[in-house]
Amino acid sequence: MTDRAAAILLGRKGSEGFPGKNTHPVLGRPLAWYALRAASEALGPEACFLSTDDEALKRIAWDLGMGVIERPEELATREALGEDAFAHAWSVVRAILRVDILALMFCNAPTVTPGIIRQGIRILNRNRDIDSAVTVSRYNMWSPPRARRIGEDGLLHPFVPLRVFGDALTCDRDSQGDVWFADMGVSVVRPRCLEKMAEGIPPQRWMGRRIYPLAQEGGLDVDFAWQIPYVERWLKERGFDEDAAHHPAHPRLDPQ
Repeated sequence: MTDRAAAILLGRKGSEGFPGKNTHPVLGRPLAWYALRAASEALGPEACFLSTDDEALKRIAWDLGMGVIERPEELATREALGEDAFAHAWSVVRAILRVDILALMFCNAPTVTPGIIRQGIRILNRNRDIDSAVTVSRYNMWSPPRARRIGEDGLLHPFVPLRVFGDALTCDRDSQGDVWFADMGVSVVRPRCLEKMAEGIPPQRWMGRRIYPLAQEGGLDVDFAWQIPYVERWLKERGFDEDAAHHPAHPRLDPQ
């Protein structure tokens, strides 16, 4: 039997690093539209819910036929954790729908397609011992051995003690092997991951412990204005036009 899936997306109004990022125009659409549209196309709008305190985001979700969950004030601050906002939204959704699998997403992460959401759902359907399937992208240039911190002496020091990595490191960015980062596109999880959050692996404890990688290229969540040109290129490579008037009525983000 195929499990029933729903999507929960998070998007809050406040952003200090990039004010208004979720509604910033990207190829003629608000940034948040891409993640919302991907979820809607993958699962159907009736199975998608946006948790937000932003009236502009609510209107985008309503236009797509999605449900809106009022994000409590205490979960919409800079200090609030996404895991707590997901848990709150799940407490609302589970009272409305019977759901076996959840696609957890962020409005500022547009590099996600309906196909990869469906792929994650298929993985969990076929592998009952897997907690989640999560989009990851390879960023060897930002590997742990290259990370530095500024010490009290004002000088650079390894962020992680280099002895942890052994003697094989060189200036070649690939010398440590491929480094995969959860790119925040989508985390397809079992509800138990939210219900037993303390058992998950930090920092994204909603992913549980047995995590399947959904490998893709160049995924990211937008936190700074300088990332917008890259996102536009990523979207253009997947068929989106610069002029909003030229978007297809029901755009497909990928061929799957």
